[in-house]
Amino acid sequence: MSLSPAVTTLCENTSEIFLDVAKLLLTYADNILRNPNEEKYRSIRIGNPTFSTKLLPVKGAVECLFEMGFEEAETHLVFPQSASVEQLRLIRESISAERDQRLRGGQTTVQAQAPAPQSSPGTSQPATPVQPSSMESTMSFLVTLQSNFQHVLVYENPELQRKAKSCIPHQQLTSTAAEKLKEARDADPESKVGYEDLVVLELLKWFKQFFSWVDCLKCSRCGGKTKNAGSLNPSTEDLRWGAQRVENHFCETCKLSNRFPRYNHPEKLLETRRGRCGEYANCFTLFCIAMGLEARYVWDSTDHVWTEVYSPSQRRWLHTDSCENGFDRPLIYELGWGKKLCYILAFSKDQVVDVTWRYSCKHQEVLSRRNKVQEAWLLHTINSLNNTRQQSLSPERRKELTDRLLVDLVEFISPKKPKPGELGGRTSGSLAWRLARGETKVPDSAAKTSSFVFTPTDKERTEKRLHLRYNASTNQYCRVSNDAEVIPGWEQCVWQSEAVLRKEESDWQMVYLARTEGSSTGKVSWRFDFFPVGMQIETVSVMAKSETFESGSVCWKVQSGQTTTQFSGDGKTQPLPCLSGSSEFTVVAELCGGNGSVAWQHAQLFRQSLKETDETSFEILVHLQTV
Repeated sequence: MSLSPAVTTLCENTSEIFLDVAKLLLTYADNILRNPNEEKYRSIRIGNPTFSTKLLPVKGAVECLFEMGFEEAETHLVFPQSASVEQLRLIRESISAERDQRLRGGQTTVQAQAPAPQSSPGTSQPATPVQPSSMESTMSFLVTLQSNFQHVLVYENPELQRKAKSCIPHQQLTSTAAEKLKEARDADPESKVGYEDLVVLELLKWFKQFFSWVDCLKCSRCGGKTKNAGSLNPSTEDLRWGAQRVENHFCETCKLSNRFPRYNHPEKLLETRRGRCGEYANCFTLFCIAMGLEARYVWDSTDHVWTEVYSPSQRRWLHTDSCENGFDRPLIYELGWGKKLCYILAFSKDQVVDVTWRYSCKHQEVLSRRNKVQEAWLLHTINSLNNTRQQSLSPERRKELTDRLLVDLVEFISPKKPKPGELGGRTSGSLAWRLARGETKVPDSAAKTSSFVFTPTDKERTEKRLHLRYNASTNQYCRVSNDAEVIPGWEQCVWQSEAVLRKEESDWQMVYLARTEGSSTGKVSWRFDFFPVGMQIETVSVMAKSETFESGSVCWKVQSGQTTTQFSGDGKTQPLPCLSGSSEFTVVAELCGGNGSVAWQHAQLFRQSLKETDETSFEILVHLQTV
């Protein structure tokens, strides 16, 4: 009988250890097979002394449970209703056959000694694992590692990929990506941006419309607001789709409990299309793989998850956050959200990688907080998991993974500076939710930091024209004068921003920029500088849309040197003759005023329908001349 990777690893233990653990594993399996409708046999408490002392420390033991079909819940390992009983039986029979052979004194299937673990490039590897002092902490961390590493194999199911791909406007996204690639190559033949990168950008944009964020559900009876009032017991159907936790969104008006199961199976998420960061990353990672991209699921111990997608053209992994429509902005969590990072791990079908250092420019601070497990133990455990998973891979594939890891390590240790878009606070979720997590404010230093500046490209300098448009619905800039270059994310081209966010109203299907909740004023600006290329302004026209409600106020102005000129945000194109002959200017919008608890919404920039994907919210056209 051909043994699975987990059973093979289990067999590497001495016969005494193997027989002891095999007895436990067979008991767990037999209880389910004999009593398939008894929920109590489908759950193993992680803190159970037998589990933590006799099974957890043995290599291959917990891996066997995951291969059987067990999944991680908050305090238990659970065999869900959706798991395959035949797979459970297969692993059970493999263990039983090896156990019988050893009891008869026969030759063991695998030599009872562990192979020497392979260390990551540039690191040292102890001969034996160093156990951290806290067994409970180690146990919890190991289960998280093994559970996530097992979960990502779900994405490799061909039928699930087919089902996911059927939800995606595949032809539309790939055609648009191909067009934009041609435009990028025509504009810059040396560009490293590849087709896969542009597919990801298009997929991100589409996914924001496909999936919806849940803070609290609307009441299913009266349509009113609800409040999260703790948990409800999961049903059999909930458990089938990995929802070990069901939130109770209680309506105080009609006294109804609205159930919000936190599904962990991406197939179910294709149907529900809602959730928070866990559901977002889970479903989006599946979509990436279904589109033929190489993607991995990223887990952050400070309670967030996202996706990394491999770029063949750039030969590196790219940060991709489907909640925030974020792309290649790895420092946003530490610098923008103010997270105190500790452990960030990326999981794919082939390997798990500690990618913490990609997401931090404060390595010493992070290292001082990494005390949940010992570093040597973590390195050894990751290597062991990877060795087991990669046994069936070809030498070429293993070399490819090693080469990529080397590139990762170089990136990890390289000095990092924030890029445009990495200094903003979190936008997904309600204010209360973001405040509770400490992810709502931009650091003071960030508000004073220079960001993006528009300077003419070679094409714009040749044609003596810079033409920019922004659409709030698609949340994209179009640099018309640079072969219609598309830049996703309103903050990507901003010079400075203070207390401003992009707000989508799912009820009204509207979108706009406004102040952050609780802020009395907000300010955002865009800067243009032509001096570095030896040019100055001949003419400038600007169009901006803003709306106010109650006593809200928006002040638009353009600044150049010591000169400040106000203009209207009425959506009409306006010439600015005062800028003729200047070599730079900054467009500024200031938001203030409003009444009551929603005062922040009473001054809005670029308000428009989410369906108005072809409408321009903000436009600047500059004709240039050589100095």
